[in-house]
Amino acid sequence: MPTSAPGTSTKLQALPGRRCGGFSLLELLVVATIIAIFAGVAVLSLGSLGSDRELQREATRLQSLIGVLAEEAVLESRDYGLLFSETGYRFYIYDYLTLTWLEPIGDQLLVERTLDEPLQLSLELDDREVRLAQDFDAMDTNEQPEPQVILFGTGEVTPFEVGFFRDFNGGRFVLSTEFDGTTSVTSDGFEPI
Repeated sequence: MPTSAPGTSTKLQALPGRRCGGFSLLELLVVATIIAIFAGVAVLSLGSLGSDRELQREATRLQSLIGVLAEEAVLESRDYGLLFSETGYRFYIYDYLTLTWLEPIGDQLLVERTLDEPLQLSLELDDREVRLAQDFDAMDTNEQPEPQVILFGTGEVTPFEVGFFRDFNGGRFVLSTEFDGTTSVTSDGFEPI
């Protein structure tokens, strides 16, 4: 047996009734479970209090669609319309032969977009809030659709602000569009983007 000094041993010896060092598997599992619970709570609270990526993604998606349609409207000398509800939006194309707004058929870019609950929209035109239908099913289907926003073939756009928000947290992302077609997305109640 090796010794470090005369008469002392370098091996650890257990006292009767006590075990030697380390943790049992059960103790490690309990600690790992507690850490996982705290991490889960932190992630959930961060998602509800921090910047809402889903709202931001929806706002930038609409911004991109408007940019593409504004260019397409000028190239094709065609007017596009945008109709909002509290839970989504849909696009229309103006038909000069029938003088009506028509839904684009077979155009994957212009399909109706319904937001996942609990996401909602608000719309302002000329600094006044527009009362939106709860969803498109609640609208009168006998009447011809009248889009609230028009992207003209001349490159001009109806100035508007659309807010993307949830009821339970006060933050929102706002997409603003100017008369010349320039758009911007800002956050209100979230970290700056």
